[in-house]
Amino acid sequence: MRDLYIQNSLSKKKEKFTPIEEGYVGMYVCGPTVYSDVHLGNVRTFLSFDVMYRFLLFLGYKVRYVRNITDVGHLLDNGEDRVSKRATLEKLEPMEIVQKYSNSFHAMMDVFNTKKPSIEPRATQHIIEQIEMVQQIMDNGYAYEKNGSVYFDTIKYHTEKKSYGHLSGRVIEDLLTETRDDLKNQSEKKHPSDFAIWMKAAPEHIMKWNSPWSVGFPGWHLECSVMSTKYLGNKFDIHGGGNDLKFPHHENEVAQNVGACNCDPANYWLHTNMLLMNGRKMSKSDGNTISPEELFSGESPHVSKGYTPMAVKFFMLQSHYSSTLDLTDGGMQASEKGYRRLMMALTTLKSLETTSDDSALDSEILSLLDEMIGHMCDDFNTPKAIASAFELVSKINAMKDGHIDVKQLSKETLAKLKTTLPQFVYEILGLQNDMDNADSDVLSGVMDLIIELRQDARTNKNYDTSDKIRDGLAKHKIVIKDGKDGTSWSVS
Repeated sequence: MRDLYIQNSLSKKKEKFTPIEEGYVGMYVCGPTVYSDVHLGNVRTFLSFDVMYRFLLFLGYKVRYVRNITDVGHLLDNGEDRVSKRATLEKLEPMEIVQKYSNSFHAMMDVFNTKKPSIEPRATQHIIEQIEMVQQIMDNGYAYEKNGSVYFDTIKYHTEKKSYGHLSGRVIEDLLTETRDDLKNQSEKKHPSDFAIWMKAAPEHIMKWNSPWSVGFPGWHLECSVMSTKYLGNKFDIHGGGNDLKFPHHENEVAQNVGACNCDPANYWLHTNMLLMNGRKMSKSDGNTISPEELFSGESPHVSKGYTPMAVKFFMLQSHYSSTLDLTDGGMQASEKGYRRLMMALTTLKSLETTSDDSALDSEILSLLDEMIGHMCDDFNTPKAIASAFELVSKINAMKDGHIDVKQLSKETLAKLKTTLPQFVYEILGLQNDMDNADSDVLSGVMDLIIELRQDARTNKNYDTSDKIRDGLAKHKIVIKDGKDGTSWSVS
């Protein structure tokens, strides 16, 4: 098994990945809060962790991938539960909202061809376990009850453990009201940085349960501490999520786990970065936003046309998961072009044959294949891996056009190329060929006819018509190449 190195948010360093149990990986990723349709920024996060999941499987690990559904406790700044508020607005039961937007989320993940997690627990299915963890934290002296709510004592925790703020890099003296609990209850806290792990519900609050302290509901941070350790153990390998969750959510998760069982939950923390649009943070208030559906349909002032889900996915994978990614129409056009070139090269690859034992090109092809997988082993570096893949695409197209003799490859190396490159594209990146097969067949038939008409014009020395066909196709990014084995075409 090849060595894998990942950037650990906990240590702030790139480290060699060593699982707790050889051959097995436990990975927990914070899933969606299901009160609305998933937005593109979240899509990017889930696509990134899907590729990590796929690559761990490719390396030979048996992976238990847990991704939760948040259906209670994630509050707005005014203390109102997001799911409950949406239920009131849509005049539905909270669980109808949860089911509606869970279905919507899963449908969008299917559109982007992501693998389903091993386990997808919901917060409301684990209320008993959350109450038990609150009690454990209290028994260990790191939480206190006030008027029916229970708060985590960050000052005592930090004084004794010296670790609050370690993951996010925050200084506890600067942590004021950033925890997003019920801000109306700030006066109940010993310190502004304390956060609620159980909240007493107001009479009008819809989603609430009995507990030893009050009729109420669990804190948002608590649910992930409970569900990750329930299914992966008190100590597991990888915990991931968006960079915006590093504080307070993930910081508070660590505190809760240490407060409950005196152990850090995960050895490696991975965080994806923001998705921008036109160089700015996406924002509904100033109109700088686009939904996945609008990006597919092109019904948005921010794009000139619609793009297929796989072109969008390919665009996202051309940036490292830890880097900000700027969505622009120009960037999407370039990505669509590259995606189509990749899909066409894979089709071409199937038709390449050699019976030669010549190995003049073997070392170059094998080196690029190894480099491609090597980049993935370097913190899941999809942009560099894709760059290596496109060097192989150039070789494949050169073989198709007769600029490189395919017989310079041995049968064994061509077979490895035919196996590894599609495996990288389809199994690791999770791309699909969504260039409609019927449309693709029609295009191939039309191009064969056009090439035949152009050849007739050349035979009849009607070079004006021949050149007009070539130049007209070039305007549509279709390149005609005349070689010793005939005329071929490709999308530039």
